[in-house]
Amino acid sequence: MKLRTALLGAAATLAFAPAAFAERGTDGDVKILYSQAVSTMNAYLSSGTKDVEVGSLVLEPLAGFNEKGEVIPRLVTEIPSLENGGIAEDLKSITWKLTPGLKWSDGTPVTAHDAVFTAQYCMDPAGGCAQLARYEGIEKVEALDDLTVKISYTEPKPNPFTAFVGATSPILQKAQFEKCLGAAASTCTDANFKPIGTGPFRVVEFRTNDTVQLEANPEYRDPAKPAFATALVKGGGDATSAARAVMETGEFDYAWNTQISPEVQEQMLAGGKGQFVSGFGTLVERIEMNMTDPSPDLPEGERATAKHPHPILSDIRVRTALSKAIDREILVEIGYGAAGRATCNLVPAPEIFASDNTGCLTQDVEGAKALLEEAGWTDSDGDGIRDKDGKKLSLLYQTSVNAIRQDFQAIIKQWWNDIGVEVELKSVDGSVFFGGDAGSPDTFQKFYADVEMYANNFDGTDPEPYLAQYTCDKAPTPESQWQGENVNRFCDPEYDKLLAELVRTRGIEERAVIAKKLNDMLTKDSMVVVPLVDRGRLSAHSNTLGGVVLNTWDSELWNASDWYRIK
Repeated sequence: MKLRTALLGAAATLAFAPAAFAERGTDGDVKILYSQAVSTMNAYLSSGTKDVEVGSLVLEPLAGFNEKGEVIPRLVTEIPSLENGGIAEDLKSITWKLTPGLKWSDGTPVTAHDAVFTAQYCMDPAGGCAQLARYEGIEKVEALDDLTVKISYTEPKPNPFTAFVGATSPILQKAQFEKCLGAAASTCTDANFKPIGTGPFRVVEFRTNDTVQLEANPEYRDPAKPAFATALVKGGGDATSAARAVMETGEFDYAWNTQISPEVQEQMLAGGKGQFVSGFGTLVERIEMNMTDPSPDLPEGERATAKHPHPILSDIRVRTALSKAIDREILVEIGYGAAGRATCNLVPAPEIFASDNTGCLTQDVEGAKALLEEAGWTDSDGDGIRDKDGKKLSLLYQTSVNAIRQDFQAIIKQWWNDIGVEVELKSVDGSVFFGGDAGSPDTFQKFYADVEMYANNFDGTDPEPYLAQYTCDKAPTPESQWQGENVNRFCDPEYDKLLAELVRTRGIEERAVIAKKLNDMLTKDSMVVVPLVDRGRLSAHSNTLGGVVLNTWDSELWNASDWYRIK
């Protein structure tokens, strides 16, 4: 049976209170708070959700995903399909038609050549593109004319909604970025901080890891939008203070990722100034195991690279023992309540793609101890910490600053201590941890620790680009400016081979079978990824901010052009 656009859902157009919009900019200022401050507006130079989402207010893809996971037009006239001829019958190409008359915020026309350049920019091997997985399998991207973009694939591509679809794959203006190819990408600070875009806003002032001041884009395609004349994105602090600034003090209109306990949520709701919005998608809190040696004793440039396998975690028995020692149900209870679910899967949704992998849900302390014994780690001197060949079983465990994450660190440290593992905890400001600064030793991509904990998710409802992040070529290295999605440097040719099979497989049922196998290879088979909690998205907005619709399949700011002030 031929694959139809229904693989990811039919295209949809949403309407939001038309009467609320009278004229662009009539509702004054909107204030948005991200507890993790923004480091760049260029999604291609950061895997951090905060950078991707705030950047999406300015830079847009050809198409995106709505709150149902359906593909929707952004800069194009319609979503390509087999029926309308946009997707080739052999599935080896997809053709996009740009909407005529679109302009960049500087007043120049948007053309197919900008999309061609964007692909060149991300696919340059020296550029270290943080979103390279979305360009998997592309043979070439060409402009058939000024308004027509054709993407050709090396093999049939049943899911072509990857490149230029979703907030992680926006279009860059060629004129602004053409001198930023390859190794020069990270040096173009003016372009990366103040990109010229097509979104509802444009950057007025950018302060790294602090604030972004924006104003309504005068060239935005809908003359009545956005309703707000200006937008301020403030970064820093923590999830609790961010939620409080909306729910109690009313200082801000929207707070992203208010990752706070259910009890605190209830207390804040009593303030009467705002409301929480939540929903489950594909956001998984997990622990990544470093497959390379992060020791500071190694020369810079070799540390945390494939040249030096991890001296402890290269043994799957150790990785499995660490997972067995964790009680995920307790983590859910102390951290999320009804907004979390214990999971063993990196891909927890949609349901058809979720593996029946449940073996990690029962804590097994004795089993963990037995595995460490089998691996030769014993407590030879009776100090409670296992050792082997004169080396202590000691790990550095890092994550971002967040009350729930620090609670998780503390309790997991205790569980690991109980099985004879010495643990040093490290917490890094989220603005830095999730930033893309190649010079910082504290980014999650550089991974100068043994294990690290964080959460992220994928655009849309098909996990192909997400699973493609773990192929061998996606590992961050000095040569890639420490960019890349494969942060634990996992490399298995069999995984890469199976991923290639997923890329060319047509039926959704068949794709689901392969996706589950890939998920299991990363989790229960190799234990390089240790999932903990399937987290619901939780953010807050004031009672005077209208038009907010939480989207767990794309940027949370996906419909900021539709926001308005309730008067």
